[in-house]
Amino acid sequence: MNQATRLSLVDRTDDQMSIVAQCRLLRVARSTLYYHPAPANEDDLRLMRRIDEQYLATPFYGSRRMAAVLRREGYAVNRKRVRRLMRLMGIEAIYQKPNTSQRHPDHKVYPYLLRGLVIDRPNQVWTPIRVCSSPAPRSWPSWRPRASGSAWMARGGFSITSSSSGCGVA
Repeated sequence: MNQATRLSLVDRTDDQMSIVAQCRLLRVARSTLYYHPAPANEDDLRLMRRIDEQYLATPFYGSRRMAAVLRREGYAVNRKRVRRLMRLMGIEAIYQKPNTSQRHPDHKVYPYLLRGLVIDRPNQVWTPIRVCSSPAPRSWPSWRPRASGSAWMARGGFSITSSSSGCGVA
């Protein structure tokens, strides 16, 4: 049952059960029972009518461009007001959104070569390690061996030491 239906079930003339008890049973806040939304002012209605006209002419205008057009026409609006009114009207700019879930048919899919491989000795598999987001000095090697479990444990696990640039080195 939605909130509007539950609000309609509250009987204000009931003498046996108070409004507080009815709202508690229906799980409705009493403030929503007494709330009456304020009507939209005339300026917002006039502005919404103009936004709708402009949107029908140019549906690819977002809130920034729409605010610029309205300011050029003499309306005193900012982007936040235009965005709020466009959201209230249920309109948004039509534009090409990223299609990241579809892979390109010409893109080569590289197989994962380590699946099922048991890594049981040092220097068996090498991998590039990115230590931090800042550029690495030229003295750092770009390739480091991936240690196996036994070699890793022999070194005492994973240790991080700080360098002069503030990035940790494994």
